[in-house]
Order: sequence, then C-alpha cells, then structure tokens
Amino acid sequence: MKTPAKIFACTQSTELAKAIANQFEIEIGKVNFSRYSDGEFQPSFEESVRGTRVFIIGSTHPSSENLMEMLLMLDAAKRASARHITAVLPYFGWARQDRKDKPRVPIGAKLIAKLLESAGATRIITMDLHADQIQGFFEKPVDHLFASTIFLPYINSLKLSDLTIASPDMGGSKRAYAYSKFLKSDVVICYKQREKANIISHMELIGNVEGKNVILVDDMVDTAGTLTKAADLMKERGAISVRAICTHALLSGNAYQKIEDSQLEELIVTDSIPPKVSHPKVKVLSCAPLFAEVMKNVHYNQSISSKFIM
Repeated sequence: MKTPAKIFACTQSTELAKAIANQFEIEIGKVNFSRYSDGEFQPSFEESVRGTRVFIIGSTHPSSENLMEMLLMLDAAKRASARHITAVLPYFGWARQDRKDKPRVPIGAKLIAKLLESAGATRIITMDLHADQIQGFFEKPVDHLFASTIFLPYINSLKLSDLTIASPDMGGSKRAYAYSKFLKSDVVICYKQREKANIISHMELIGNVEGKNVILVDDMVDTAGTLTKAADLMKERGAISVRAICTHALLSGNAYQKIEDSQLEELIVTDSIPPKVSHPKVKVLSCAPLFAEVMKNVHYNQSISSKFIM
C-alpha cells in the first residue's frame, strides 16, 4: 500500500503552502499553535500522521521564530511516528554564514543543517541556496531546486533585444553565466568592495552595457543596496533598461524606498518569502507549481532532474 502524503504549513508560509497543496491536489493539514503569554509556542498536528509522508513547508528567514517553528513541527512529526519527514524550505535562512570569513564566528548554515536533521527531517527540499556547497552540510538527501525554471519563461516573454545578463558581484558570476547560456546573451560582472555587511564602499563594472537591456541576477535581495547601486551604474554606462531577478525577497530596512528611487525598471522575485507590501516595481512570481511538482515526484519516486537546469 502506498504511503499517503500530507502537507503542513509553518505560519510564515501558510499562503504558499496552501497554493502548493492546491497544486498537489490534497487538502492542507490542520496544525494548531498554542501560545504562552511569554511568547513560547507549541505546534500540534490535529490529525494522525502515523505512517505517512509528511511535507512541512516553511521558510526560515528572520526572526528566529520561523526556524523554531520548523524545528518544533519536525520534532512533533517524528514523535507522532510519521514514516518520511520532508522539510520544505523555499528560503533556507542563515545561508550567508556558510564559512568562517574571520576568526571567532560560527558557521551558521552548518548549524541549521544539523538542527533540522536532529529535529527529524529525513529529506530537505529547498531553492536557490546562497552557496551550493551548503548541500554538503547535510547527511540526508537534499533536493536543491533552481528558480531559473520560473524566471526564464518570464524573461523570454519580455522579448528584449540586445539582452545582457549581469551579476551584481563576483560571487554570482556562475549564476549569471548559466542564465546567459540559456538566453544566448552577453554577461557583465560588477565588482564591489564592502565597508561592512550591507554597506558598499565602491563598485566597478566589468564589461560593456551601452545600448543593452540588462537583467541583474541574484539569489536574494536584502537591503537592495547592491542591486540599486548596480542598476544606477549601468544606466550611467549607457544601458537602455535595467531589471533584476532575485529568488528571495528579504527586502529589509528601507529597501523599498531604494528600489523606488533607483534606475531599476522592475524587480522580479518569487514568493519564497511572503511579500511585506505590494510595490509597482516589484513583480512576484509563484514558486508553488515548482515545489508541488517536485514534491509529487518525490512522493511517487519519480525523477526530478528536469528541475536542475542550472
């Protein structure tokens, strides 16, 4: 007899989880969160999960409550005798701490990986990790999806001539080259120097953008400082238009104001993190169909290699 599948949502990803469950063609599972007056909370599954394949959907962006929700729900599923427990993290938080870049700092991404496995996850599904090598922090299978399967059809629909793909920093050059390969376009790279986290002291452009329609490609946008500075620089160098595609829209601080004031024509993101507000320059594409298809294929033991196109 086939193991049944059930989908549950952490509170921060409820709307996305409902959309995924709808695509999966099953009802979203019932979870109740009890809260104490001091802020402590306790999730409980309001239906049996014994012997089932459980998918728990939740992005782990700050605050740390989002991560704690995921850990508690994984533990609850393990203690309720679920047969398979898959942590579905559309956005894997703390991923920027993937190495020791100075003395006496943690490797946060490694710690999160161990916490997820200790809590009970038997499989991880995530999308556009900040660094591909984070997959190696896990001992359990990791399905690392690429949002290019969402973005490429949209880029093609724009029918832009003289298209150039750009990376806002040296670290994203591999991603930019992958997009340019599929779009058969040129590539330019921005070189930036940081004063400290989220503060850029200097930026230079490697390549020519004069008379080009430029699309910046990045895995996440936080304060939008890098993207907006890169967009302004490219317009100064003669670009016809500048757009950006970023998988994860953290958009913290005054990011929306920076986007509004910048030369960016459009910022295209996914709903891996729930949008805080709507903005005329920000277009949100749903990642629900991608996750639903992959989760279905995982459940029915079918190939998901077509979603690894980069």
